[in-house]
Amino acid sequence: MQESVTATEANRNFAALLRHVKEGKTYLITSHGRTIARIEPADDADAQRAEAHRALIERLRTQPGAQFVPWTRDELYDDEPNE
Repeated sequence: MQESVTATEANRNFAALLRHVKEGKTYLITSHGRTIARIEPADDADAQRAEAHRALIERLRTQPGAQFVPWTRDELYDDEPNE
């Protein structure tokens, strides 16, 4: 369950907000009508982060590597581009 709370309300009631988060509730923190943060239980965030990391590693393993041409020191410090 997700609820919007203003930054001022979150600041005033932070301890209570954390108790609710511990019970599984998620809050969107707003300021001037715009969402600026989300507070959610750490277990869910950790699981999402782990899944994103696993997906990234899998993609990097299957993606072909870039082929680079070696440069000389002179080319690296050359002021004019090679044509």
